[in-house]
Amino acid sequence: MGGGRGLTTRATLTAMRIGDILFDSPFLLAPLAGVSDSPFRRLAREQGASGVVTEMVSADGLVRGQKATLEYCRFEPQERPIGVQLFGADPGVMADAAGALCALPPRERPDWIDVNMGCPVRKVVNRGAGAALLTDLPLLSEIVQRMTRASTLPVTAKIRLGWDGNSSNVVEVARALEGAGAQAVVIHARTRAEKFGGEARWELIGEAKRAVGIPVIGNGDVRVPEDAVRMLETTGCDGVMLGRAVFGDPWIFRRVRAFWERGERLPLPTAAERLGAGLRHLRLLAEWAGPAAATREMRKHVAWYVKGLSHSARVREQANHTRTVDELTMLLRGYLDELERRGPETFAEPLPPEAPGPPAASVDDPARPEAPHAAR
Repeated sequence: MGGGRGLTTRATLTAMRIGDILFDSPFLLAPLAGVSDSPFRRLAREQGASGVVTEMVSADGLVRGQKATLEYCRFEPQERPIGVQLFGADPGVMADAAGALCALPPRERPDWIDVNMGCPVRKVVNRGAGAALLTDLPLLSEIVQRMTRASTLPVTAKIRLGWDGNSSNVVEVARALEGAGAQAVVIHARTRAEKFGGEARWELIGEAKRAVGIPVIGNGDVRVPEDAVRMLETTGCDGVMLGRAVFGDPWIFRRVRAFWERGERLPLPTAAERLGAGLRHLRLLAEWAGPAAATREMRKHVAWYVKGLSHSARVREQANHTRTVDELTMLLRGYLDELERRGPETFAEPLPPEAPGPPAASVDDPARPEAPHAAR
């Protein structure tokens, strides 16, 4: 790596733009089912994410005006720039959903619309949506064409390398998306068949970048700051989208930006920072979704926040049996007091590659697949 001055100049020159949206760094938060709700997006933005995307939203539910689906589109002003990610397979419905988002009052309107073309979850692909669209380029193109005609906002797409190793068509898909009017493409460098296993093939991100003129954002196997910078340097991509690496660690954006901009390696957050963020996260979630939902949804986040700390297995088990926000708050505060008596503690290491995704999301609303659909 070069000196700090060179890094700062390079970071300034590579601030990313999608349409009229200028991002102050190349590092964005990925859409993560069951994770990237408004409170978590706010934490990520505070720590340096230059943009965020909602959880996957059903285009059909949005067009029908279903209350539960509309809730996924809500956000706070401090989350901007923000994209809403839609999924579906009917071009007319997708266009209507894009039009509905654009018709929202300015304060409720997102900054861009993303199309999910990479979700590998069976109940999504069985409907012809998500990664299934990679097998039908004419349909994929029609969806984006009709959405761009209906939208006053930039339309982007998040894809994978292809359906499986025998049908890796990422370059053809990227070209088709550009031709249909997409203003950027995010590439998770695995196939649908690989889901989240194996190693991401970053070289194919580079091939797609060289094939199109629109911004290309890389995704997959970015776990530490060095990974993010290496992806930018080796693929030539315009941005990096972080997914599973942020579980319990929104500070990763702060570390990535410090390393990219100044060559500085910031320390990992202390136990006090982690548990303090967990308590604030819980409070924000209770305000956003209500106490019952907050208690339920926060359990997985608690497991990530305490990962690697002394006696964390006991805390995770206790968190799974809490029934109220107050009980969970008392548990975290008591655990923090215990750790402070033992002495300062920090992350032992970044989240490992095998870090599990969140528990199954509700199947009552098709906007919630069974597992996260962004890479680590």
